[in-house]
Amino acid sequence: MAKSRQNRGGEQTVSIGVAGEITGVEVHTLRYWEREFEEFLQPERTPGGQRRYRPSDIRTIFLIKRLLRDEMFSIAGARKHLREASRLQSAA
Repeated sequence: MAKSRQNRGGEQTVSIGVAGEITGVEVHTLRYWEREFEEFLQPERTPGGQRRYRPSDIRTIFLIKRLLRDEMFSIAGARKHLREASRLQSAA
C-alpha cells in the first residue's frame, strides 16, 4: 500500500498514519483536532473516505501542536489565535 500519493493538484499527500509519524502526533489526536479545528484542518478524503494530508495540513498540525503543547493555549484559545492569524493573512 502506498504511503504517499499525489492529489489532483499534483501535491504530495500522505495517510493519517504517516502524518502522525511526521508530526509526532498520535492518530486519534489528529482525528480529534480535525473536529476541534475544522475551520483550519481539513484533509482531503479519498473516494473510500481515507484522510489524505497535504503539506499545508502538516504545517497546520505543527502549528496546532506548538500552540497547545508548547505555548499552553487551551483549545478555544488556539482556535481564536488561528482565526486572528488567518484574518491578518487575508488582510495582507
